Amino acid sequence: MLRKFADAKRSEVMELLGLDARGEMPAPWTGLRPSFSGALRAKGPGAVIAEYKRASPSKGVINLTLTAADVARGYAAGGAACISVLTEVDHFQGELAYLDQALPAGLPLLRKDFILHPLQVARTAATPASAVLLIARMVETVELSELLNLCDHYDLEAVTEVFDAEDLARAREAGARIIQVNNRDLDSLTISLDVSRGLIGARTPDELWISASGINHGAQIRELASLGFDAVLIGTFLMEGGDPEGALKRLIKETDA
Repeated sequence: MLRKFADAKRSEVMELLGLDARGEMPAPWTGLRPSFSGALRAKGPGAVIAEYKRASPSKGVINLTLTAADVARGYAAGGAACISVLTEVDHFQGELAYLDQALPAGLPLLRKDFILHPLQVARTAATPASAVLLIARMVETVELSELLNLCDHYDLEAVTEVFDAEDLARAREAGARIIQVNNRDLDSLTISLDVSRGLIGARTPDELWISASGINHGAQIRELASLGFDAVLIGTFLMEGGDPEGALKRLIKETDA
């Protein structure tokens, strides 16, 4: 599955290489990048990263009618700590421009995509994103370390996604400080919170942990928070009903009950 996504990014990387060779890469964003980790800690444990997600390989089209600006404003009003924005074009129908459109909501933004090359980090730095997703098993450990260091250089927080204990070990070796556990099995596409339950025991006090995929009930958020997760990332559940703000408010109300 990840190989398919990596192949889809080749044209993007080639375009960025061309821009860089011509000296035409966009300059880094000069505006304020609100702290992603700070926002999660302020509302955690169990803070919600609400995602703008139009489509996915497993679900197909989720919702193409809602704009990034409207959804982001709704998430801010609904109690989200941060907003994740899917920018991958081919499989998730995302766009890098959605980060700019979500900016007026005022919450820290996470660019969620498949980042394989340093120029993708540099391009992210030209947007108002506060953080960017890296996936531990998509690159070699030395490459992951280089990407993490480059994020630091651009004042971007890196969220490193893992699927199992081997990924976690690789992420730590590379220097990751924010760990996102994805509960999806990449081969079967099945989802189980047992992935998060099984890995959280390895959390160290200096790390920030996020659980992602398959979260759609307040009771799940309460459990994950009690286990030690600082935050949860929720996308499909909030988007598919057509009322992301309302869905988020109901979910947070359930969590607080």
